[in-house]
Amino acid sequence: MSRPRHRRRPFTVPNSARANSLRHREVLDLQNVPAADEHRSVHPIRIGLSTSSVYPMTVRECFDAAARLGYDGVEVMITNSEDTQNPELMRLLVRSTGLPIMAIHAPTLLFLPRVMHRDHWEKLRLTAQLAKDVGAETVVLHPPFRWQGDYARRFVPGVREIAQETGVALAVENMYPWRAGIREVLVYSPDWDNTHQDYDDVTFDFSHASTAGVDALAAVRTLFPKLRHVHLTDGSGSLSDEHLVPGRGRMPVAETLQYLAKHDWAGDVVVEVNTRFTARRSTRNAMLAESLAFARRHLGLASV
Repeated sequence: MSRPRHRRRPFTVPNSARANSLRHREVLDLQNVPAADEHRSVHPIRIGLSTSSVYPMTVRECFDAAARLGYDGVEVMITNSEDTQNPELMRLLVRSTGLPIMAIHAPTLLFLPRVMHRDHWEKLRLTAQLAKDVGAETVVLHPPFRWQGDYARRFVPGVREIAQETGVALAVENMYPWRAGIREVLVYSPDWDNTHQDYDDVTFDFSHASTAGVDALAAVRTLFPKLRHVHLTDGSGSLSDEHLVPGRGRMPVAETLQYLAKHDWAGDVVVEVNTRFTARRSTRNAMLAESLAFARRHLGLASV
C-alpha cells in the first residue's frame, strides 16, 4: 500500500504585490492626510533612533545624534561591527547620554548568517541575553528563510519558548516577497506577512509594507493586540525597500500613528530611515530631525 503524498509548499506564486501596491496608491491619492491630532495615548510612547538610520556611523555616533536631536532612546541593530555586540560600551553610552536602549535588532539579515553564532536558535538566545544586559525589553527579528532547517520549521513555537526562557519580548517583523519576473518567490517561513501568524509580539515596518503592497493601516489594526514595536519610515509604493523619511512617501503613516495614539497603544516607535547616501552630516541630521518631528506631531506629542 503506497503512502499518501504530502503536498509540498510551492516556491513561487503569481506576483500580486505590484498590483496591490498600485491599488493602494490609487486609494491613497484620493485621500487627504488628516491634520496633526493632539490626542495622545494614555501610555507613554517613546520615539527612538535606530543605528541603521546613521549607518555606517558608529553606535556612539548614533547615541550622540539621538541625544542632540531629542530622541527618547536608541535601537541597536547587531552587525559584524563589534560595537553593536559590546554590552559594556552600550551601558556606558546609556549612562553618558541618559538615553535607554529600547530594543536590540537581531542579526537575522541575509548577509549576517554567522554573526554572533552559526546556530540560529543560539543566536536568538545570545541576542536576548545582550538585550537583558543593556536593559532592553525587546528584540526585533526577521522571519527565517525556508532553507534554514529546524529553525524555519519550528520558528513560531521556538520564538515563544526563547521569549519565555529569557523574559525578553521577541517581536517578529513584517517583511516582503521577493520577485522573479511575474512570480513571487516564497523565501520566508512561515511567511513574510506577520498578520496571520501566531506570534506573541510583532514589529511593523512601513517601508516593508510599501514594498509588499500592504495596506499599512489595515495591517496595524489587525496586529494591534500584539503590536509591540514600530519601525517608522515610508515608501513610495515601488518594489524596492526604500526606507524614506516619514511623510515623503505615499504610505498612510500619519493616519496610522494617529490611530495608535487614539487607541491608547503601548509600544515604541523607532525611526529607521535610509541616510547612507547623504553626502553631508547636516543633511542626515535634518532628515532625522524631520522624522522625529513627524512622529511627535502625529502621536500628539508635539506640545509635550
